[in-house]
Amino acid sequence: MANTRAIWQPKLKQALSLYVLTDRLLSRGLSEQDVVRHAIDGGASAIQLRWKEGPMREAVAIARDLKAICAEHGVLFVVNDRLDLAMTVGADGCHLGEDDIPLPEARSLVGDSMILGYSPADLSEVPMAVDAGADYLGVGPVYGSSTKDDAGEAVGIERMRDVRDLTDLPFVGIGGIGADNAVPVIEAGADGVAVVSSVVAQDDIEAAARGLREQVDAALTRKQR
Repeated sequence: MANTRAIWQPKLKQALSLYVLTDRLLSRGLSEQDVVRHAIDGGASAIQLRWKEGPMREAVAIARDLKAICAEHGVLFVVNDRLDLAMTVGADGCHLGEDDIPLPEARSLVGDSMILGYSPADLSEVPMAVDAGADYLGVGPVYGSSTKDDAGEAVGIERMRDVRDLTDLPFVGIGGIGADNAVPVIEAGADGVAVVSSVVAQDDIEAAARGLREQVDAALTRKQR
């Protein structure tokens, strides 16, 4: 298997700056393919396919299309939860949570062929995720979430600082983030923002992504000074 991990790790922080998750219930009838094209045109640097229901045959076909679109534009392509789907299509990565295949077992299965992200349930899971081979973390919900029923209570900006104090691993903030509140997430230590409705559910997906990317890039630039 290809060492995809070695390809993406050096540029992972940049790849996570604007991380857009698909959601067909929010995309107003647009296909995942069209949503992703518009998001990338607006500056999305990573795409995650969320497949919560529907036949796996369809999921495989869509995932292969999204992988090709992302590869064409040099964008990271990740599958949410389903390591089997990610492995089947040769995705760049898979994002796991506490209810998915355990991270150590996932890393054992994929070796260096895939980037693995992880959403720690609380701060105590951060060292475990680092030791188990996570390449990046998803931390939230920062401001709450209307797109994930089991997301839990908002953890706030302070959680970003706490995670940054615990690890140098790249991480994104997720949950209720839009162009109007993305900057504090970056200032508190995140390397990027992961979003759903603030891009996917908008009338103009490209413009929404562009507005978010501009805010994130400006905040990242200020941090580097």
